[in-house]
Amino acid sequence: MISNEKKTARRTFINTLSCAVAVVCSFSVAASYAGKLEKEELKFGFIKLTDMAPLAIAYEKGYFEDEGLYVTLEAQANWKVLLDRTIDGQLDGAHMLAGQPLGATIGFGTKADIITAFSMDLNGNAITVSNDIWKQMKPNVPHKDGKPVHPIKADALKPVVEKYKAEGKPFKMGMVFPVSTHNYELRYWLAAGGIHPGYYAPNKGDISGTINADALLSVTPPPQMPSTMEAGTINGYCVGEPWNQQAVFKGIGVPVVTDYEIWKNNPEKVFGVSKAWADKNPNTHIAVVKAMIRAAEWLDAENNKNRPEAVKILSQSNYVGADYDVIANSMTGTFEYEKGDKRDVPDFNVFFRYNATYPYYSDAIWYLTQMRRWGQIADTKPDSWYMDIAKKVYRPDIYEKAAKALIAEGKISAADFPDFAKEDGFRAPQTHFIDGITYNGKKPNDYLKKFTIGLKEKDVLK
Repeated sequence: MISNEKKTARRTFINTLSCAVAVVCSFSVAASYAGKLEKEELKFGFIKLTDMAPLAIAYEKGYFEDEGLYVTLEAQANWKVLLDRTIDGQLDGAHMLAGQPLGATIGFGTKADIITAFSMDLNGNAITVSNDIWKQMKPNVPHKDGKPVHPIKADALKPVVEKYKAEGKPFKMGMVFPVSTHNYELRYWLAAGGIHPGYYAPNKGDISGTINADALLSVTPPPQMPSTMEAGTINGYCVGEPWNQQAVFKGIGVPVVTDYEIWKNNPEKVFGVSKAWADKNPNTHIAVVKAMIRAAEWLDAENNKNRPEAVKILSQSNYVGADYDVIANSMTGTFEYEKGDKRDVPDFNVFFRYNATYPYYSDAIWYLTQMRRWGQIADTKPDSWYMDIAKKVYRPDIYEKAAKALIAEGKISAADFPDFAKEDGFRAPQTHFIDGITYNGKKPNDYLKKFTIGLKEKDVLK
């Protein structure tokens, strides 16, 4: 948990200053978003991953306090604990997997109304395999100038998985949560290479996700991924940083593909709150989003010039707690695959550019299509259902209020945000997927028809 000493000292100063200037100042911080803060003392949860950075930076740079907010940041044991504590009110909000508010809203797992008005980042994940699996994959990977050609497709893994099946051995991989980006990215990559990652069948009481699977996927908390693979419990995993680079530093595995290569500029984490909390604290919510937008802008400013400072902050034990060099290996614009094979990947972590912070409906719908594809949504749904759920969970209206306040205050330029007068919440059809399939968020069922592996239309597991 972050110490309260800093916030107490700053609060004393701010309160004193506020009294001193009250005679000449006609508005307070709260007035900039047209209402008094309903709640000033807040507790936010996070998991120890580099993409929690907007929370850490908003705290360390005083952006929360600029909005009159006094925030405590608290690391959580795992994604389920984090979600449950947000639902029951122990946390005011949290760094969440993009699929968590959606999964909760449709009732896959814990049923609750969770919303998001802020996307925390793009990209940031990778798939790592053990040294033994890489040794078996490597002959199947094209090379140029003695180095593997990227992106590496799961086609190179398929002979290895088939060998395991022929020998009667399970091929196991880890991901962080059933509705995580990591689960869907890992499944997407495997299926694109002809490896079936398995189905869920909630109507039959089977939520293992392993029906008809060639590769068995299971949940492992992010910080435990390297040690779980090293112990031989899993053969590989999909996780966020720094836990792929940790495998490289420890010499126990090789990251073979980044999610940037699976789906260029894919949405990753969001900041989630319960709908009840948002309804009760609308002005506070806008203030929180304002602070986090400023943090995200700072993280990407001037071609990532602030990243070394951000890495130093994140390496603290109260945040991510990994070595500076491990975090910097991906956070500062590079990514190391095999030991010594470090390549430039300037957009491995994106926090603000490309409208990264805007909660697009099309992002929400992509996650819903993957829930349907793998059986978490058991029955076919019309396109209108996908749109209705996206609008219920993703709240660009709240984001727009926060952004316009920042523009009015001169803190961020209007050019750095979407054109709100024209924005409909949908990205243009996206083409940069590893399998070459185009995604149009306005036509989810047509999108599902394009996949060889996966449920579509009226498919139901029996």
